[in-house]
Amino acid sequence: MACIRSFCLSLTLVSVVALSAASAQTLRVDTAPADATNHFVPSKTFGGGVDRIQAVAADTILSNKATLAQVATSGWQPITYRQNTELAVQAWHWNPVGTWSDPSGKGYFTGSSTPTKFIRHSYGYSLPMRGFTRNDGTGNSGYSRLTDGDTSTYWKSNPYLSQRYTGEPDSMHPQWVTLDLSVVQPVDSIRINWAAPYATNYVVQYWNGIDPVHLPTRGIWQTFPHGIVTNGAGGIATIRLTDASMSVRYIRVLMTSSSNTCDTHGSADPRNCVGYAINELYLGTTSADGVFHDMVRHTADQEQSATLCSSVDSWHEPSDLLSTVETQIGFDFFFTSGVTKGLPAVIPIAMIYDTPDNAAAELKYIEARKYPVSYVEMGEEVDGQYMSPEDYAALYLQFATALHRVDPNLKLGGPSFEGVNEDIKTWPDAEGRTSWLQRFLAYLQAHGRIQDLAFFSFEHYPYDPCHIPWSSLYEEPELVSHIMKVWDNDGLPTNIPRLITESNLSSSASETYMDIFSGLWLADYIGSFVNAGGNGVYFFHYLPLQMEHGCNDSEGTFGMFTVNKDYQIQQPLAQYFASRMINFEWVQHNGGMHRSAPSTSTYNDGAGHEMVTAYPVLRPDGEWSVMMVNRDQWNAHKVRLVFSNGAGGKVSGEAGTYLAGDVHVAVFGSAQYKWHPAQKVEMSHLPNSQNKVSLQDTGGNAEPDGPIVESTVQAGQDTEYEIPAASIEVVRGKLAAQ
Repeated sequence: MACIRSFCLSLTLVSVVALSAASAQTLRVDTAPADATNHFVPSKTFGGGVDRIQAVAADTILSNKATLAQVATSGWQPITYRQNTELAVQAWHWNPVGTWSDPSGKGYFTGSSTPTKFIRHSYGYSLPMRGFTRNDGTGNSGYSRLTDGDTSTYWKSNPYLSQRYTGEPDSMHPQWVTLDLSVVQPVDSIRINWAAPYATNYVVQYWNGIDPVHLPTRGIWQTFPHGIVTNGAGGIATIRLTDASMSVRYIRVLMTSSSNTCDTHGSADPRNCVGYAINELYLGTTSADGVFHDMVRHTADQEQSATLCSSVDSWHEPSDLLSTVETQIGFDFFFTSGVTKGLPAVIPIAMIYDTPDNAAAELKYIEARKYPVSYVEMGEEVDGQYMSPEDYAALYLQFATALHRVDPNLKLGGPSFEGVNEDIKTWPDAEGRTSWLQRFLAYLQAHGRIQDLAFFSFEHYPYDPCHIPWSSLYEEPELVSHIMKVWDNDGLPTNIPRLITESNLSSSASETYMDIFSGLWLADYIGSFVNAGGNGVYFFHYLPLQMEHGCNDSEGTFGMFTVNKDYQIQQPLAQYFASRMINFEWVQHNGGMHRSAPSTSTYNDGAGHEMVTAYPVLRPDGEWSVMMVNRDQWNAHKVRLVFSNGAGGKVSGEAGTYLAGDVHVAVFGSAQYKWHPAQKVEMSHLPNSQNKVSLQDTGGNAEPDGPIVESTVQAGQDTEYEIPAASIEVVRGKLAAQ
């Protein structure tokens, strides 16, 4: 392939010197097979992610073979298809062609499993019975029907969580709605305008902590003195919750028994007649004259008093099509474009806001087309949808049953947690358990279905957007290794593969993504994940996209390149070069099994921060390859590599062995790459402009923008490898005979 700017690698010599052993720190590598931290095949382990994007971007990029070829030079191999409609509380029409449950052309949609028309794009449909004002995903594309001021609209829970479909009493899957008054206010009464089906048994509660959503273990839901309702009759129920007003901010209505009466869509479909539905919620006080005074803001936008809900019915109709501008890429377009490189892909199903029939039809279609699939991911960011682990597990088993009827060999998994650094916590159950994953696993085990979890997936966005100092680099190795230990402590069986199916610095792009910082982070992250025993990791976003407005009025992109308005690649970015260092310099790109090894070093900044991290692997070609990351912004460091057999590389007094003969060295860092942010420059005055001055954004760029610097040195026992400031260095070769 022809070189673009500095895409090709240079063979310029790097500074590797042979000095006395006392002038360098010693990094010890444990070569004992029994001490290996992981075994992995790069072509199956290191992949990329493709998400919902604008239709014009998908059409342009996936139709451009040259662009895809350039992206492929990053080395990321298998692709995971990210399912985004769940985050926006939408139903996914993975196939625009299909059938509706209601013959009039509305209800529950099932895509056609018959391969006829080429699927280029697929779409999300907003849910008319949603109860979210907003959530932790991207669910800000609508508003809740619970406080929209329109009593003809209503929230309804997911019918698949009722006894009819779970086979368990409704009390085992209680449904709830919460209301946030924004500030603490005096409350003594609630008014619930029930729709059908309504709750016959429910309780009204208040939160005695700070934030029930983000701090679910820092408080409890307490029932109001008069908040228990049995034999509810629906209609408009006004309940005096307490004799004297109480100061509260958050309330919850917890529903445990349904009337099983049918909603406005009729009795022809049993899904219309299970669960719970509410037209409108009101909360406030009742004065001495018996008049109810409402404190809730009712409006059909996100300024309404915010509500959340346990689940949402996926019933919808054609007019709920949200947009054809931003789409999920159609499966035919995805698999035939060349982006998957013919490798098996991770494919999602919509589950939180979908039906088992639609998911089964999707896999029938994919298998009929003979598209290769490695894993099927069930739902998207369930924790951001505030679903209880038992509810997710109940859906998981229903969908797993439907999918395994299509193909018993499908490898199913999830739940694709949001990028977190600690255990996912939820409100305690009757046994006091608050770990989401622990309870999810317990449900599968109690139902004898743990074998249906063929892999466990989560996302990794370790840093808070807009708050990423340089010192954040020191945290990454511990962050990713810590969260892997958390999953172990939650009881995740060791034989279940751990996949990070989406990852990057943070959930918001900024110029931090463009800086050398992002490249150093990527190398540390991938190396740490492998060392922690990870089985699959996917770079996000694999496709090159235009700049977006990010943190602190800066621009950024999740991709590895800058592109122009026509999505033509203009320049490689720091994470592109870091990707090549990982996939071509560190590991044997299309090689077989690699063995990662533990190592120890003594670099420290005096505050406990390790300045140089190291990730050794034994490659199939017999070479030891050590990827080292110098997180020191200003200073180079020298290291002497010692390879010891056993005891974690820390055998006291053991000289060990060393790389000898021809040793390949590759370096990429601040000397090879520097990002220059966009500047707003003053333009000359225009005629008749009344002396107004216009500002034009010059656009950011990298200068220099590579290349990776490579050399071959004759190494011996006393060779010291100099790692430049803020750089990634890979040293690889064979050990001296002992």
